[in-house]
Amino acid sequence: MTGNHSSNRHRRDETHDETMERINERAGRNMAQAVLTGTILVVLVVACVVFVREIFVFLVLAFMILATWELRVDFATAGIRIPVVVLWLCEAMAILPTYFYSHHVEALSIGFLCSVVLVTLCASFQFRPRAKVSSAVLEKLSDAGLDTPSDILGGQVVHDRMTHVAVSLFSLMYLGLLPGFLVLPLTMGHPVAHAFMICFIPALGDIGGLFFGAAFGRHKLSPRISPKKSWEGMFGSILLGIVGALCIGLGTYPLDEFARVWSILVMMGVMVGLTGLFGDLSASMIKRDLGIKDMGHLLKGHGGIIDRADSILMSAPFITGLLAVAGL
Repeated sequence: MTGNHSSNRHRRDETHDETMERINERAGRNMAQAVLTGTILVVLVVACVVFVREIFVFLVLAFMILATWELRVDFATAGIRIPVVVLWLCEAMAILPTYFYSHHVEALSIGFLCSVVLVTLCASFQFRPRAKVSSAVLEKLSDAGLDTPSDILGGQVVHDRMTHVAVSLFSLMYLGLLPGFLVLPLTMGHPVAHAFMICFIPALGDIGGLFFGAAFGRHKLSPRISPKKSWEGMFGSILLGIVGALCIGLGTYPLDEFARVWSILVMMGVMVGLTGLFGDLSASMIKRDLGIKDMGHLLKGHGGIIDRADSILMSAPFITGLLAVAGL
C-alpha cells in the first residue's frame, strides 16, 4: 500500500510539473515566480498609496532609475550609448517637482524641456562604457547568442552621433516624461483611486491578455513583433480592464459619484486595454530589433522593470488625460 501511495503521488507530481511547463510555455514566463513577484508589487504599491503617497512618488523614481540602467545595457548590446547618470538626474527633475511643486503640469513641462537640452548636449559627447556595463552587455549577448559590437570593447564606433542623441532622447521620454503621468493624477481630486487606476488597470489588462491568449488564442495579432499576442488576448485585456476600472471606481468613489462616472470608467477600461497592448508591442519591437528576450532580470518571472511597466507607462498619459477631461 505504501508503495502504491508513493507511486501515485509521484505520478501526480509529474502531471503537475508537466501542466506547469505547458502553462509557462504558452505564457512565455515562469508563472509561479510571476504571481509571487506581482503580489509583492501590489502590496508595496497599495501600502505606499494608502499610507504615505510621497513614498509612492519616490518609488516611481527608484523604478525608473533601475529601468534606465536596464535600458543602458540593452542599447549597449547594439553599440548605442545613453548618458545614464544625466538621465537619472533628468528623471528626478521631471518626476519630483511634478508632485511637490504647486503648479504640477508646468513643473512637468519645464522639467522635461530642460532635460531635453541637457540630454542632447551630454549624448553628443563620445564616451566609453565602464567595465561593469561592458560585462553586463557581454553576458546578455552571450545569453542571446549574439555577436559583440566592435565598440563595446573599445574598437571603432558603430553608430553616428545623432543615433546616440536620438536614442537618449527616446529614453528620456520613455523613462522621464511618461512616469510624470504616473505622478500627476495623485495631485487631482481622488489620489488613491487615480493611483490604483494608473497602476492596476494596465496590469489587469496584461493578466486578461495573458490568460485569454493562453486559453483561447488562435488568431495572431502581430506575429513578427510578438508571436504570442492574439486577438483573443486583446479582447481579454479590454474585458479585464473594464472590470478592473469598475471595481476600482466602486471601491473608491462614493456611490452617487460612481453612478455618474461609471460610463467613463468603462471607456477607460477599453482605452487602457488598447494602449497597454500598444505599450507591450512597442517594448517587444525594441527587444526584437535588439535581439534580446527581456529588458532585464530584476523582477523574477517578469523580466526587467520595463517588461513589467511597459503597458503602465504607455497608458499613463491617456488615463491622466481622460481623468482631466472628465473632471475627476
